[in-house]
Amino acid sequence: MKILKIQALRGPNIWSVRRKKLIQMRLDLEEMEEFPTNKIEGFRERIEAMFPTMIEHRCSEGTRGGFFSRVERGTWMGHVIEHIALEIQTLAGMETGFGRTRETKTPGVYNVVFSYTEENVGLFAAESAVRIAEALIAGTEYDVEADIQRMREIRERVRLGPSTGSIVEEAVARDIPWIRLGTNSLVQLGYGINQMRFQATITCKTSNIAVDIACDKEETKRLLELASIPVASGGICVDEEDLEEVVKKIGYPIVIKPLDGNHGKGASINVKNWEDAVTGLAYAKNYSRRVIVEKFITGFDFRVLIIDHKLVAAAKREPAHVKGDGVQTIQQLIDETNQDPRRGYGHENVLTQIDVDRDTTDLLDKLGYTLETIPNKGEIVYLKSTANLSTGGTSVDVTDMMHPENIFLCERISRVIGLDVCGIDIMAENLTQPLKENGGCILEVNAAPGFRMHLAPSEGLPRNVAAPVIDMLYPPGKPSRIPIIAVTGTNGKTTTTRLIAHIVKNNGYKVGFTTSDGIYVQNHMMEKGDTTGPISAEYILKDPTVEFAVLETARGGILRSGLGFSRCDIGIITNIQEDHLGLSDIHTLDDLARVKSVVVRSVKEDGWAILNAEDEQCLKIAKDLSCNVAYFSMDENAPIVKQFAKEGKIVAVYENGFITIKKGEWKIRVERATHVPLTLGGKAKFMIANVLAATLAAYLQGFKTEDISLSLQTFIPSAAQTPGRMNIFEFKKFKVLIDFAHNPAGYRGVEEYLSTVEATKKIGIIAGVGDRRDEDIKECAMIAARMFDHIIIRQEKHLRGRTEQEIIDLIMEGISESERTVTYEIITKETEAIKHAINSAEDGTFITALSDVITNAIEIVQEYLDKENEEVS
Repeated sequence: MKILKIQALRGPNIWSVRRKKLIQMRLDLEEMEEFPTNKIEGFRERIEAMFPTMIEHRCSEGTRGGFFSRVERGTWMGHVIEHIALEIQTLAGMETGFGRTRETKTPGVYNVVFSYTEENVGLFAAESAVRIAEALIAGTEYDVEADIQRMREIRERVRLGPSTGSIVEEAVARDIPWIRLGTNSLVQLGYGINQMRFQATITCKTSNIAVDIACDKEETKRLLELASIPVASGGICVDEEDLEEVVKKIGYPIVIKPLDGNHGKGASINVKNWEDAVTGLAYAKNYSRRVIVEKFITGFDFRVLIIDHKLVAAAKREPAHVKGDGVQTIQQLIDETNQDPRRGYGHENVLTQIDVDRDTTDLLDKLGYTLETIPNKGEIVYLKSTANLSTGGTSVDVTDMMHPENIFLCERISRVIGLDVCGIDIMAENLTQPLKENGGCILEVNAAPGFRMHLAPSEGLPRNVAAPVIDMLYPPGKPSRIPIIAVTGTNGKTTTTRLIAHIVKNNGYKVGFTTSDGIYVQNHMMEKGDTTGPISAEYILKDPTVEFAVLETARGGILRSGLGFSRCDIGIITNIQEDHLGLSDIHTLDDLARVKSVVVRSVKEDGWAILNAEDEQCLKIAKDLSCNVAYFSMDENAPIVKQFAKEGKIVAVYENGFITIKKGEWKIRVERATHVPLTLGGKAKFMIANVLAATLAAYLQGFKTEDISLSLQTFIPSAAQTPGRMNIFEFKKFKVLIDFAHNPAGYRGVEEYLSTVEATKKIGIIAGVGDRRDEDIKECAMIAARMFDHIIIRQEKHLRGRTEQEIIDLIMEGISESERTVTYEIITKETEAIKHAINSAEDGTFITALSDVITNAIEIVQEYLDKENEEVS
């Protein structure tokens, strides 16, 4: 078997709109296509022995053990690999469950699709599943556990931490979108101007000064003392001389910790003699040049969490430890403790497994113990000097036991330091009495406190501490999203997108939009190129200045990664024509419609899908949509339009020369088509269709018809405003039209327009695109032969797997198959072809360059026009 391609889908996609995180692997079974599982001796027994937990895979049978039944009866290896990939992720602690395996048009080649929790783990699982399947086929040994452990390690390296993850989960539960900014814990909630950011548990509302204070333990202690808050006595040391001075002042036992430390790193507690103090100082200096030395306070370690200056949770923490039974060694007790199903690798479970490190051995040395020592029955042996959960510690929720005075004290501390998310470490016998009565004190105040101990305590009530964070960032009434209009289709996407963006901008919004020529924010081009995929969409949604997004969404991006947004307010399909067929398993119009439909299937429930009423594929798509549906049509008398009118549906129609919104029998005439520059005086019928779609979107978004009308009148087609979309350059004696038409439907649109143009001679410059089907290239040439008197064939860009001569031969074949006699010549370089056409143009000539490299063509023609204007002046 051979993996041909693996890709990660990250948004609504052709397999599922709801399941956004899918791995799609293109797999060639090669000779295994002839060997379903029932033809491989012992396969059922081997896979069941390796993965007994697969008994829970119901598969299409719908019953427990359904997958094993399928294996018994015979199923292909792609299906088996899908289930293995799902199971090994589950065994590594990542619950997944969705999968699909479908054969492509190429025999023996399958698309194996399965869900993932962490993308990098999913990609690894795909390759691992193939290796495991090959081992099962061959009956050879395979170390599955090694792969599962590797997946755990990848997950711990790339996943969001438990605190960050909990905030994201709470946001998702409230339907707030999120974007991970990079590979660390920096996360954006919401879109555009409504975004909020946080990293770990530091939010965009967290004061930078407060964080600096909290990170400076000396300054924190000074501010707390000034506010009459009890703190441990002590001082700052940089060398043994300082240490000796502090010890003389406060006496033993002491605590030594780095001034700039966190997570308990470099700390030594309950130090009782000079020798251990010197060792502790050296240990702490590994983490910070300055070291804090304090009186060791007896009692229990408590963590209090304050969010938005209100108490949220409190937990009693205990360092990792074992309890002796008089029989087992400390190492054996550690191993037994790690068997607790609540303990796992890293942050995968409620508790973390206990690992032996230097801190452990140091503590044991102080007791005169080793890992082989057998503690007395009931004896507690501490294995870590701090109570952090990440080192195996445990926590008990004590929120409801806090004395009101301690609550007041902690909430006051958060304001003294100025932290919106504040973790306060307290050493005291309990929190049920005021600290001033039981002698407790504040040890530290933490910025970015961990949430894990509160989310899943070892004992007591779990607390949803992420909820107050979201309450603070998004109080009731504050939106998290911005309006999104997504435009897809075969032709007209870019023009429709630009016109909608123009209307939106004229209505006072700061608009960001993506097109096939670039990313724009308020009409400023931010990135140049084909930007119609999910990365470009995300670029707009991450921009903090954008109030409204209009996103051109092309086939390629949907197939590669899915959509770059979870849902949109309005989705538009301009048309579905034969283009890009034969690529990426898209062989028919039905296949193409399935891709395009992802956009409108992602429209929110009370949003609108806008579809072409004259397109059969659009009408099919409409039947399966759960949102509102509106249509546009060039013919108000078409039977389907009349039917929609009877049903009270909203339709934009071209009637009696007007762009009109029709609801039932009511009509709202928005503007006369001849007054809309984009329609070229009403002659470019396909442009009128684009105007209808854009007008309908604006109307459904809630814009006033008079504002829409004004915007339609002020949107002037030009090389700057609509590059490559019916750009006409008027010379003194001739005209040049540049258009991006590159498929038969696009050519037919240009043909319809040229039929209204009077010219002494019509010259066309055409090329073929290498990744189109033979019949598509030939049909474009046949249409060219119908609309031009003379054709210049050029071929320079976008060969895409073919030779230049192959494409030219297909074009010439198409010209010869037309029923019209037309002259032609071959000038392969586009620049030379355009220059030749202009230099040889006679009075009344109309040159049309159907170019796939718009920028080059526009620059050349503009250069000639500028030169002519200079000569005139």
